Amino acid sequence: MRILAVEDEPGIAQFVRQGLSEAGYAVDVARDGEEGLDYALAAEYDAIVLDVLLPRMDGLSLLRELRDRGIKTPVLLLTARDAVDDRVQGLDAGADDYLVKPFAFPELLARIRALLRRPPLQAGTVLHVGDLEMDTARREVRRAGRTIELSPREFALLEYLMRHPRQILSRTQIAEHVWNFDFYNESNVVDVYIGYLRRKVDHGFDQPLIHTVRGVGYQLSLAAEDA
Repeated sequence: MRILAVEDEPGIAQFVRQGLSEAGYAVDVARDGEEGLDYALAAEYDAIVLDVLLPRMDGLSLLRELRDRGIKTPVLLLTARDAVDDRVQGLDAGADDYLVKPFAFPELLARIRALLRRPPLQAGTVLHVGDLEMDTARREVRRAGRTIELSPREFALLEYLMRHPRQILSRTQIAEHVWNFDFYNESNVVDVYIGYLRRKVDHGFDQPLIHTVRGVGYQLSLAAEDA
């Protein structure tokens, strides 16, 4: 899953980036509202963490601009303002949730997970494809009851595939959601990590779940469309 954090305070920006990266998310950080708008228009994000008080363009103006352009990405507002009117204003501008500074990182993580469970993503904390099961809250993966140990990046890649079952996903789609701009242009990184997943998810099972679709990308399903 790919997250955009728009935060001008360096300490908080680094805190959010490091924590979300360690949790397995791909994170891009914008330092002001205009840069945040550029990022949000340049790539498809699964969620946006947005500070309200930003230079060049404040968070609420950025949020309204995104909604006016038809971008429905879930947005979590970060605000130092705890007044009811400020929270109402943010929600009315199109925010999906808010968090008051200072905040505990586990709460930020839980709120992001809650946003990612909403449609159009596959709902729920437990995802299933055939005999493969992922508990996104507990960060556990099992196939046919057998526990599969994954690195944070492998978990993020498998989660993206499982939230789009039977859908043929291009390498570009996968890279844009699982890696940030810093790693996105490494040409074979998707293929390398798909290989890692295959060895852990499909090895030893009669029916593979991860399929290569020639000339297109990859698909997670019980049977490939054009493997």
